Amino acid sequence: MGRAMASPMIPPESAAEFLASHGWTNAEILPLAGDASFRRYFRILAGERRAVLMDAPPPQEDVRPFVAVAGWLEQIGLVAPKILAADIDRGLLLLDDLGDARMREALDAEPEAERGLYETAVDVLVHLHRQPPMEGLPEHGLAEWLAEVQLFPDWYVPAVGLEGFDQSGWEQAWRAVLEPVANDGLAPVTVLRDYHAENVMLVDGRGGIGRFGLLDFQDALAGHPAYDLVSVLEDARRDVSPELEREMIDRYLDCTNADDRLERAYWALAAQRNTRILGVFCRLWKRDGKDRYKQFQPRMWGLLERDLDHPGLEPLRQWFDANVPGPARADAWTDAA
Repeated sequence: MGRAMASPMIPPESAAEFLASHGWTNAEILPLAGDASFRRYFRILAGERRAVLMDAPPPQEDVRPFVAVAGWLEQIGLVAPKILAADIDRGLLLLDDLGDARMREALDAEPEAERGLYETAVDVLVHLHRQPPMEGLPEHGLAEWLAEVQLFPDWYVPAVGLEGFDQSGWEQAWRAVLEPVANDGLAPVTVLRDYHAENVMLVDGRGGIGRFGLLDFQDALAGHPAYDLVSVLEDARRDVSPELEREMIDRYLDCTNADDRLERAYWALAAQRNTRILGVFCRLWKRDGKDRYKQFQPRMWGLLERDLDHPGLEPLRQWFDANVPGPARADAWTDAA
């Protein structure tokens, strides 16, 4: 398969015209960030005014879900970037600038703030999960979970040279673990899907829960309440100690009066999500030329192996033990870490 290189941080040709048509003539356009998709972000400066330009080029990207979810999050009392201007056909959005104080860097600078910030992260989810799911969201359930873990055999297995993949046993193990979660009767919630320390801005004076500003929610679905809790506590990009993870799970359970169905789902969906990410990071490397994602694989294996030790995941642990030897796990990525 051909290798698509990551897009350079050069503004699209239509950016200046788009900005001028919305009152930002001759604004300065500065690279801000790229991400794992085709989306790129630029900071826009015009005198004392600041904004953010999202470039999400069609057909690879569609900005309409972002616009819809951002508006809904604001309606329910959470903070998301306001849409200042939009050109849907060209995939351009001018967004309210939530600043530079990202949760990840705040934690790096002040490790003593970790517990408080994660308590707020849990509180945001508690608030989100008390709302009925946003109307019109696609479902994130068993069929989707099974399709997502297929990224592991599709991308991870060939990347590390594993042969003779046991597809039948793979599917059986995942069904044994995930079908009870899909049928546990817990009501679906809005799942942001990529809720972690690099997608949270610390903003003041904007209301919301604990001054959290949310980013990267355009892939929101209606799914299980455990999923985003996994996303923030089993973070692919920074270590969260098992002790803090346990405290925050208990905080969520206490705040929602959830029963042991939530706990079982947490570890099953943690294994599902982390297995999917192992495949996603290989795809980003092999297909999209984003080599930096290789460095996260040892952490992903540490998380997955921790998940597999929990009750109810025995079929998966046995499958991994029989089919993915140690040298094909974290050790395969030692030079990249």
